[in-house]
Amino acid sequence: MSMNNSPNVFLDPNANRFQVNIINESHDNNETSQEDVGSDPPHYEETSFTDEAHNRLRISYRPGKRELYDNFLQNGEKTEASSHPYDTHTKMYYLQTFGHNTVDPVPKIDYYRNTGSISGNKLSRPSLLEIHEQLAKNIAVSTGSVERVANGESTTGDETAVSKEEENKTGFVKFGWVKGVLVRCMLNIWGVMLFIRLSWIVGQAGIGLGIIVIGLSVVVTTLTGISMSAICTNGVVRGGGAYYLISRSLGPEFGGSIGLIFAFANAVAVAMYVVGFAETVVELLKESDTLMVDESNDIRIIGTITVVCLLGISVAGMEWEAKAQVILLFVLLIAIANFFIGTVIPTNNEKKARGFFNYQASIFAENFGPDFRSGEGFFSVFAIFFPAATGILAGANISGDLKDPQIAIPKGTMLAIVITTVAYIGVAICVASCVVRDATGNVNNTVVPGMSCNGSSACSLGYDFSRCASQPCDYGLMNNFQVMSMVSGFGPLITAGIFSATLSSALASLVSAPKVFQALCKDNVYKGLEFFAKGYGKNNEPIRGYVLTFVIAMAFILIAELNTIAPIISNFFLASYALINFSCFHASYAKSPGWRPAFRYYNMWVSLFGALLCCGVMFVINWWAALITYAIELFLYIYVTYKKPEVNWGSSTQALYYINALDSALALTTVEDHVKNFRPQCIALTGAPMIRPALLDITHTFTKNNGLCICCEVYTGPRKLCVKEMNSGMAKKQAWLTKNKRKAFYAAVAADSFRDGVKSLLQASGLGRMKPNTLVIGFKKDWRNAAVAEVENYVGVIHDAFDFELGMIIIRISQGFDISQVLQVQEELEKLEQERLALEATIKENDFEEGKSGICGFFRKASTFHIPKHETKKETTINTIQSMHVGEFNQKLLEASTQFKKKQGKGTIDIWWLFDDGGRSGRIAN
Repeated sequence: MSMNNSPNVFLDPNANRFQVNIINESHDNNETSQEDVGSDPPHYEETSFTDEAHNRLRISYRPGKRELYDNFLQNGEKTEASSHPYDTHTKMYYLQTFGHNTVDPVPKIDYYRNTGSISGNKLSRPSLLEIHEQLAKNIAVSTGSVERVANGESTTGDETAVSKEEENKTGFVKFGWVKGVLVRCMLNIWGVMLFIRLSWIVGQAGIGLGIIVIGLSVVVTTLTGISMSAICTNGVVRGGGAYYLISRSLGPEFGGSIGLIFAFANAVAVAMYVVGFAETVVELLKESDTLMVDESNDIRIIGTITVVCLLGISVAGMEWEAKAQVILLFVLLIAIANFFIGTVIPTNNEKKARGFFNYQASIFAENFGPDFRSGEGFFSVFAIFFPAATGILAGANISGDLKDPQIAIPKGTMLAIVITTVAYIGVAICVASCVVRDATGNVNNTVVPGMSCNGSSACSLGYDFSRCASQPCDYGLMNNFQVMSMVSGFGPLITAGIFSATLSSALASLVSAPKVFQALCKDNVYKGLEFFAKGYGKNNEPIRGYVLTFVIAMAFILIAELNTIAPIISNFFLASYALINFSCFHASYAKSPGWRPAFRYYNMWVSLFGALLCCGVMFVINWWAALITYAIELFLYIYVTYKKPEVNWGSSTQALYYINALDSALALTTVEDHVKNFRPQCIALTGAPMIRPALLDITHTFTKNNGLCICCEVYTGPRKLCVKEMNSGMAKKQAWLTKNKRKAFYAAVAADSFRDGVKSLLQASGLGRMKPNTLVIGFKKDWRNAAVAEVENYVGVIHDAFDFELGMIIIRISQGFDISQVLQVQEELEKLEQERLALEATIKENDFEEGKSGICGFFRKASTFHIPKHETKKETTINTIQSMHVGEFNQKLLEASTQFKKKQGKGTIDIWWLFDDGGRSGRIAN
């Protein structure tokens, strides 16, 4: 054996660690190279990551064999008894790695490289079939291709790298977790509720129950955030936000129904936030007595102008929208800081008259307990506050525009929940510790000497607000929605914060709705919505979706009634949260092998609790809105289920189907057979089921569509060709059974003979108790003229069926079952029809192009296409005649193939008693 283990090979500083030497083996020990004797052991250097070592192939040769190999590389010819450089079976050449003979190539580092590695691109490993085909080819190869084969490389990895490079060149704008998720979620959660409703909520519920209201809302959003984090870290997250998460987990039925609802809810939310902004502006105009028309129409005018401006920012691109969001967040943070600063600035008499006394322990104690008024209660107050917490999906909704959604969505969303929760609780405690519930606003309402305070904190601080118990007052936590403006150090900053909160939420919803809707349309779950799937620009912006969202928002802005649309919006969001939690639970419960989230801080029962909690909150907020939401979702679910979109996302529903089927099959094995429950379970030798449909139909008459039926086909011939043909047709033939609503399975085997194949099917078909007990086979009409071996195989199959204790049914009809000739003719006619239609379409297209050139083009068009049109008509006539002839010729065969689909009249069945085994064999007499 010739082995090149010399030091100059292993000590070469440019050598590759994964070095491959193609060597020669011989049984002649006298030809062993003397220079290898006494050589040092090899030294393996870590040089595989250097550029010099990349793509190197070191080859050692036996004396006199170099010319042979060079000739092979140049001409691609085989010489010396068909020797091949990669042939390891003739013991002519072997692959040598680390100085030792090996049959297999060494591991290629590029196959195991991290996707984000800077050392090089990750390559895809070739399949076994590709390796076999490559080794079997007798073609000329270059030095580069020699190395790729030796190391097991393929071009797939190169294509992946090229596609990745092209994607990087397109200039997509991708956001990190701060700007893409954290900022958006914080802006959406910090809405108008923080500035104009939180003080009223604390006044009604008190500090204690107010914190519970905030805490209960945070529990819902936190559980949803945890479930969403688990789903996001389980695989690749693309554009679509909540729709993508739910559809890929629960399937298109749930995803399609909630996706449409969620996109619509975001579109209407734009109107809700814009109307809230317009109401604040109208209040300012009203104070200065500068209304344009009246309050309602002014809301419509201001809302229309606002949504047009927001649409312009959104259409300008995600970069501009993100910059606007950062500016709005900056304004919002200043407004919140302004409030906290205002609480420690010494108050004046005017603010004291309005109920603000800075931090006082007596006010904190008085406002700690609840004081529900005007029919309000805990759940009604909770229903008013909860919409403030519905912004946690703002970052997930633009998942397609994030650099790394798997990290950005969990990190940004959970941190946003923590920060906003602290802010809400802090504002609630601070405002309830500084402001009393009722105040008159009159600086003269001071305490008279000798007056009894009766535990009133305002009275102990020198003010008498006792008349608020008998008549309404305009100030205090319970009466004034602008408490935060009064408490703050600079009131206009709170107004700016209100503007920032409303506009940022509206802008986030205006971007979210088209993104979710575009993802829904791209999946083609609803057939009529493909128009909105098209994107424009480097970021694939859904311009058409923006226009649709604008139209929906304008329609609800014209209503100008915020309280009418707010409950339905909250319920739509809660329905999405419920399904996200249920998706996490369902994926865990189904034990799908693909469910391996990197986010470990979740529990499936906690997710289920979160889903039930969301459903309960829906009814707490508004029971009739909850019913409407469930009704719409149920309708869309039924619609998508009926349409059955052709998508397969590996949902947990499929995994649960498998678990249920496996458990049922195992449970069935414990059930003993009984004559009352006997049913025929047939294995029918139909071949391809579309070739012998009548045999399958009559088998179904035995099973009544409630028993096991397996259509079987045996491939005989060269094994490689048979296996390839069998594998390529499995899905197609099972799909034919499903499409034609035949309750049957398709199974095929490749065997040396027909009998061997049937023998394998009879022994291995079925699962547990669901095993065939009856063999259905057609009568062999050509037994007189067929080869002796074929007849022996046919008869042998009958004997094998009895040996394996199966019932036997042999069916014969006069026309036979095989309609393969008819199918072949129909297929040829369909091809001719397609060619004719394509030719006509080409002619029409050319007519249209020629028509553009005017009158001269018209005459040229007529002269050019006169003959082709005539020929087309003649060809069509010939095809029609042929079709009529073939149809008449095979009419009886076609009728016979469908005869068992019709209701059968009275006939005769001959039953023969077989003496050898005591069974019964039914023969259907025609």
